[in-house]
Amino acid sequence: MNVVLFPILLVLLKLSSGSAAASPNAYALLWFLTWRIDLGLLVFNMLPIYPLDGGQILRSLLWFVLGRARSLMVATILGFLGVPLFILLAFLEQSLWLGAIAVFMLMNCWGGLRHAQALLRFAKLPRREGFACPACKTSPPIGDFWKCGRCGQPFDIFQTQGVCPHRAAQFAATKCLDCGAVYPISEWVTPVISASSTFVNEVRG
Repeated sequence: MNVVLFPILLVLLKLSSGSAAASPNAYALLWFLTWRIDLGLLVFNMLPIYPLDGGQILRSLLWFVLGRARSLMVATILGFLGVPLFILLAFLEQSLWLGAIAVFMLMNCWGGLRHAQALLRFAKLPRREGFACPACKTSPPIGDFWKCGRCGQPFDIFQTQGVCPHRAAQFAATKCLDCGAVYPISEWVTPVISASSTFVNEVRG
């Protein structure tokens, strides 16, 4: 929103520069909205500090290189490094608002760090062979990580082929715990290539 508003405010500021002498208060207000509020918020949000927009963008870029857990870990660590700077700035400016932002960042970074640690532990779980998410191609973990929508009991949806062992309820779709995509369990099955079929394909090739 700040990116969209900035050129509009610049045009309005340029058009109103001729009437600055006649309406100095209106021109000063428009100048303040353009440079101090809109541009200030844009620069502030683009700082690579979690959980600001810049930190979220940094995490998204690192996701392709480091994966979901480690990218979040790096973003939260950078966020922890940025919190003391905001505390110092709040002290120098005598601003309760900046102090509140620093506390907000600290709480979110702590929550993000705990989430990253949980994701790292989750990534080390044993995976079930023969199944893979159609979206992210990741095999599902082995264990009772899915909950029945009727009885609320956890169960391994791939072990039971999509049927809750407590209520015998059949689930048409399964959620990937890694990327969040939802697909029918039949689309999770990966084809098993035997040695004979591999040899035939090599001969045909």
